[in-house]
Amino acid sequence: MKKQRCPWCGDDPLYIKYHDEEWGRTVHDDRHLFEMLCLEGAQAGLSWITILRKRENYRKAFDRFDPKRIIRYDAKKVAGLMQNEGIVRNRLKIASVISNAEAYFRVVKEFGSFDAYLWQFVGGKPIVHLRTGMGDIPATTPESDAMSKDLKKRGFRFVGSTICYAFMQACGMVDDHIDGCFRASGTKRKKSS
Repeated sequence: MKKQRCPWCGDDPLYIKYHDEEWGRTVHDDRHLFEMLCLEGAQAGLSWITILRKRENYRKAFDRFDPKRIIRYDAKKVAGLMQNEGIVRNRLKIASVISNAEAYFRVVKEFGSFDAYLWQFVGGKPIVHLRTGMGDIPATTPESDAMSKDLKKRGFRFVGSTICYAFMQACGMVDDHIDGCFRASGTKRKKSS
């Protein structure tokens, strides 16, 4: 019998693998959280599959999203990134990764880890929803609004509420798997807000 999945992943093998193995699983690794926040920002105005197909190129281009390396990027490095056909060559999005790395270190200094800072917006544990269909999933929530507002205040860029909610879904801060999806949390689900 074929596994039932959230309909957004369609039949693209890369999207199916991402849905089955990554989307919605809790992430507590600072570097991976930073990577996902930057990639969600790169997605702004585009489809996630576009970024997913370019993810390995992004990892190579941005030193595996190591903030220690990224904060040292200079004009020459930015010029090289603007020529890199493997990523989205948008100057503002490229610059945002650098400024986000700088903001990342301020957050880590204050909160001890990027993980501790980000997970505070969901009370430290995933918010599990009962989503009956794609139309039941909001673009933003009060939690993503709060995260976005605070990230912007701290100097992060390309972190609007819609981007933050997509990030929260991707990193398991919220479980929005559709009811019936084999990855849904089953009986421990609560109704959508």
